[in-house]
Amino acid sequence: MEVSFSKEIESLRLKSGETFHGEGILAITKALLQSGVAYVGGYQGAPVSHLLDVMVQAKPYMDELGVHVEACANEASAAAMLGASIHYPLRGAVTWKSIVGTNVAADALSNLSSPGVLGGALIVVGEDYGEGASVIQERTHAYALKSTMCLLDPRPDLGKMVDMVEHGFRISEASNMPAILELRIRACHVRGSFECKDNQPPAISKRQLMEEPAAFDYAKLAHPPVTFRHEKLKTEERIPAARRYIIEQQLNELMDGPRKDIGIIVQGGIYNSLIRALQQFGLCDAFGQSEIPILVLNVTYPLVPEQVAEFALGKRAVLVVEEGQPEYIEQEIATFLRRRDINTPLHGKDMLPSGGEYSVEVVAQGLVHFVEKYLLPLPLDLLPLPLGEGGGEGSPSGRGSLEGAKAWLQGNTERRSAVGTQIAAQLNQALPVRPPGFCIGCPERPVFSALKLAQQDVGPVHIAADIGCHAFGTFAPFSFGHSILGYGMSLASRAGVSPMMARRTLSIMGDGGFWHNGLLTGVQSALFNGDDAVLLIFKNGYTSATGTQDIISTPSDDAKFNATDKLQSLTATNTTIEKTLQGLGIQWLRTVHTYEVEEMRQTLNEAFTTDFNGLKVIIAEGECQLERQRRIKPWLAGLLKKGKRVVRVKYGVDEDICNGDHACIRLSGCPTLTLKDNPDPLKVDPVATVIDGCVGCGLCGANAHAATLCPSFYRAEVIQNPRWHERLFGSVRGALVRALQT
Repeated sequence: MEVSFSKEIESLRLKSGETFHGEGILAITKALLQSGVAYVGGYQGAPVSHLLDVMVQAKPYMDELGVHVEACANEASAAAMLGASIHYPLRGAVTWKSIVGTNVAADALSNLSSPGVLGGALIVVGEDYGEGASVIQERTHAYALKSTMCLLDPRPDLGKMVDMVEHGFRISEASNMPAILELRIRACHVRGSFECKDNQPPAISKRQLMEEPAAFDYAKLAHPPVTFRHEKLKTEERIPAARRYIIEQQLNELMDGPRKDIGIIVQGGIYNSLIRALQQFGLCDAFGQSEIPILVLNVTYPLVPEQVAEFALGKRAVLVVEEGQPEYIEQEIATFLRRRDINTPLHGKDMLPSGGEYSVEVVAQGLVHFVEKYLLPLPLDLLPLPLGEGGGEGSPSGRGSLEGAKAWLQGNTERRSAVGTQIAAQLNQALPVRPPGFCIGCPERPVFSALKLAQQDVGPVHIAADIGCHAFGTFAPFSFGHSILGYGMSLASRAGVSPMMARRTLSIMGDGGFWHNGLLTGVQSALFNGDDAVLLIFKNGYTSATGTQDIISTPSDDAKFNATDKLQSLTATNTTIEKTLQGLGIQWLRTVHTYEVEEMRQTLNEAFTTDFNGLKVIIAEGECQLERQRRIKPWLAGLLKKGKRVVRVKYGVDEDICNGDHACIRLSGCPTLTLKDNPDPLKVDPVATVIDGCVGCGLCGANAHAATLCPSFYRAEVIQNPRWHERLFGSVRGALVRALQT
């Protein structure tokens, strides 16, 4: 039972005159339909997963409009879909998580941007940069520069974001360049409203088919010698056309203010943070009216030289607020000004951090330097307005000022320090590190427990980790993984290591990574080269790390809905991975249920020590626990409502037997297996205990058996709506236990 987006789908049906209320990423989805998009593809990933998830679940409505929706195998295949817009007047949109997704799609993007597009091509990327990111810290901007694609960075206001989707298609058509719409995490999740328009069925669609293909045109191929002409077209025709469109449609916004002697240029995506920071100085009111003129770049590439020069001309200084490094925008603006012999002082990374997310606090810290340098030294009679007239929140009176902003920043620092000190004092020690971990009952945790035990037998092993839920294995208590080099790239990343190792190496990937990239870059290459290595594939049935989307090895709907209480083996109903590996020529293949810790340990030992020379593949089979719970909870609730018998498994620890060495916790790291005070006053060490939230996966008992730990774990069956003989047996057993206790 996958996550339902029924409410979101209804929002897509809103018509002209109706008002949309909701999140930014759903507003973007609606905007695509209002813009007459003909086809949508992509690969899921935060913070833009909902776009594709909603579109896929809304397939019946998409069919009504004639819009083709495709969940792609990876970002490269999504980018290649945009090839439809090269020859035909089709508006197409694809989406993925950047920067990792853009890296994967880079080859297709280069070959797309070289011939250019006829129909509008829009790439919606989740710009996952900053402290809230889950990926490497890089920016999409470099790809727009490298491949000459328009880069839109809309101000985080739903109305503006929706408008920029339409303009994204139009600027792409006007300039023949693909356009990238980058949305930061906050923009994707910002909530608001906008007035809707009717959805536009595309002129050419699944319902309005083309009779004939386009005529052959070699100039539309990304192939020499025409690629040399393409490179000239980029600078001679496409960029000028995009700049004309930006000026004509006023895509970049000038927020005027009375202090015209200075100015700020800011990326549209961090405009809200800038406004909030200015309020602390009293340089902006609660409605966003700034005293300092602001040039908001809703299009960050290409910049318009005349627009930037006009804004900077005659000013004593301009501050560029550009998140991340290198400072592409600041450097380009500096070039524009220097070529025009405009000597306005330009500031940016000299006052703001070179890297990292530009939160309100970070921007305010940079503004302190700018305000002190260009506002305070002037005599009061030369200031257009008294500093603080804007009425921010920095001072006790409620009106911001430089002193108030400094006090606010200092207060934030002191509050963080005080909280840390208070917690440390209560714990009588430093606050412990709390890394993220697997979900409760995750089928991948037992495998890492088995791997810990296997390395006790064979010795330390080089482990190539991968992107996915299993990357949590790099954290305590497992701490497994020497490298992570890309989604599905683990087997390929050990290729230079394994020939140099006396002991076989281990590569780990999920079924999502296997289909995304691992099959070709890893398995095929290892077979071709005759590599002697071990590959462990987590077969949980879904692309779990990105939201449990279905993949080709997902259990069938019949298997999901007809499943009984033997639900942990559901992934065995789909053997696509096994058949693919066998068809490719894998000779050593083992499938082990993940919760069988001892069997997994023995299988790993066999893989590391067998005489077989070649690629050895272990498939760790266990359905994603999130998906399992989504299915069985309503199923069990339905049984209880009908008064039927339901059995729930619960594990616990006999505190009289627990010896308090906590090896069970170090071996599993399950959040529901924790500590409590020892009830025996003669014992100091706390005992292990299983708290509420346990899903009854049985890992704790399996670990105790496999590692020969103390026999303190017990398994109990909680029966609801028991049968008459079970009630009778329970009464007799309870009476007997009470008698023996007395």
